[in-house]
Amino acid sequence: MVRPMSVKLDADTRARLERLAESRRRTPHWMLREAIVQYVVREEKRETFRQDTLKAWEEYQATGLHVTADEADAWLQNLEEGNDIEPPECHV
Repeated sequence: MVRPMSVKLDADTRARLERLAESRRRTPHWMLREAIVQYVVREEKRETFRQDTLKAWEEYQATGLHVTADEADAWLQNLEEGNDIEPPECHV
């Protein structure tokens, strides 16, 4: 079910939105919906990344397993050169 929601914009922002919508041959309503959808998708990805980061940090704190930056850089360098090698082993 689609339900309306209002957004209050200052006059300058509203005018800019209307000019942009006109240049894109869209309605201001369409532009607002598109902007909100893109924002929500981006922020959901950002939140997923944040949660994954927190889980990785907690796992590191619990186990101490890691690879050094030099080990990761060497692995990435091999990948860039076209060598499909396994990632370095995690260690304490």
